[in-house]
Amino acid sequence: MSDARHLSRHLPGDPPRRDRIARMIRVDHAGEYGAGQIYAGQLAVLGRGPKGEILRHMQAQEQVHLDTFARLIGERRVRPTALLPLWRIAGFALGAITAALGERAAMACTVAVEETIDAHYAAQSAVLGDDEKALRDTIETFRAEELEHRDIGLANEAELTPGYRVLVGVIKAGCRIAIAASERV
Repeated sequence: MSDARHLSRHLPGDPPRRDRIARMIRVDHAGEYGAGQIYAGQLAVLGRGPKGEILRHMQAQEQVHLDTFARLIGERRVRPTALLPLWRIAGFALGAITAALGERAAMACTVAVEETIDAHYAAQSAVLGDDEKALRDTIETFRAEELEHRDIGLANEAELTPGYRVLVGVIKAGCRIAIAASERV
């Protein structure tokens, strides 16, 4: 396919290509911000326990992701989402609540969030052409780290959380709503 790949497929009513890329950067920045807040909430509850080091490792990677998208927001002059204050509260609360439910529930939260982000990053990567190779490579690198986080959650018995499927389903739905809102607002 051409360098512009799927982003060049413009339908009537679609935003211009620059705006679609800006939405990607905006929502990725918001998502990484929210992920950091989730880990902050989990660390507030579990930070001194045996999972603290694992959570700090994942939070540190999310901070690198956030810093990268913050830099891209500045370089590309992208307006960040106005919802960051909401994602601060919601992310921290989600992290703290799932951690309060136990280490496995915290890991189930990680699995749910990272599986949603994996699908989101995969869709973004699929539409970025060679003219956005640097952005695509960044997204793919971060996607691999998000999958590492998911695998850590699974290795730490996330699936043994009582009500695992319901918990994961609710968190994934919330993530999808946050993605849609952050792209636009």
